[in-house]
Amino acid sequence: MLRSLLTVAFLPFALLAQTPAAPAAPATPTPAGHRVLLQGNGRLAILDLRGEVEWEMPWGGIHDVHRLANGHVMVQEKMTRVVEIDPATKKVVWSYDAAKENGNAGKRVEVHAFVPLADGNLLVAESGPSRCITIDRTGKLLHTLPLSVKAPDAHRDTRLVRRLGNGNVLACHEGDGAVREYDGTSGKVVWEFAVPMFGKEAKGGHGPEAFGNQVFGALRLPSGNTLVATGNGHSVLEVNAKGDIVWSLQQRDLPGIVLAWVTTLEVLGNGHYVIGNCHAGKGQPVLVEIDPKDKRVVWTLDAHDRFGDSVSNSLLLDVQSLR
Repeated sequence: MLRSLLTVAFLPFALLAQTPAAPAAPATPTPAGHRVLLQGNGRLAILDLRGEVEWEMPWGGIHDVHRLANGHVMVQEKMTRVVEIDPATKKVVWSYDAAKENGNAGKRVEVHAFVPLADGNLLVAESGPSRCITIDRTGKLLHTLPLSVKAPDAHRDTRLVRRLGNGNVLACHEGDGAVREYDGTSGKVVWEFAVPMFGKEAKGGHGPEAFGNQVFGALRLPSGNTLVATGNGHSVLEVNAKGDIVWSLQQRDLPGIVLAWVTTLEVLGNGHYVIGNCHAGKGQPVLVEIDPKDKRVVWTLDAHDRFGDSVSNSLLLDVQSLR
């Protein structure tokens, strides 16, 4: 299994000579590495530019992660609590339990996405109640945004949810196979994109052999188009305001790489895309950086041997990105 070649220097990046790839490994040149926060195999960890663990603590599965201005990490715990961790002490210094607060006691509630806001408040997407709420740090409910869900399910109502620059909310509805933009005040759906099946039949499972439209992530590009990580659709789609697909990356477009459950998206300052590749199996990268202009692979992170097959969310720490 070929490990990604990573540099130990920050910008400017230095190129390293490359070794021949093993037949089963992705043929992906790697001019530079990234410092990455991720979770897998019961470990929340930061990898340095060489892909080596520089910090870690025991932690269960997550679907979202953020780093705050003070350097603390905000993640979910058991998909019901949102917590803030001080990396220096590895202690939880703040938490909010969505299954117990603001009218949810006794209900089945899961949290798969949240957004720390600039004013210190928090946007929390609640699957089950089908709503996004804004709370302050005492847990006080400041605003409720109802979500339109056609196939309600506390585990599948939402995946990643993000606040847009115009105050609207962009939500990925895994169970509905759709991305919806909501007016940030009224909750009215103002834009929607149904992830296509491209004439294929749904096939269960999580690996590369599965197929569906269980969308995981979406972000609004500066152009006004929307970039969509289609989950078990094995693809990344760029769609315009009319819902037309204007660019796509399909499961086997990248030499030696097979996309499985496509999860996270980050757009770097140089225009590159960093794509989360979950459940892809041994020998496949969990993160792939490409130049979308020519779909050239410029970096991969192969961490399957240490973090397993369920690295569903990550965050680059060495660069600023749109995510």
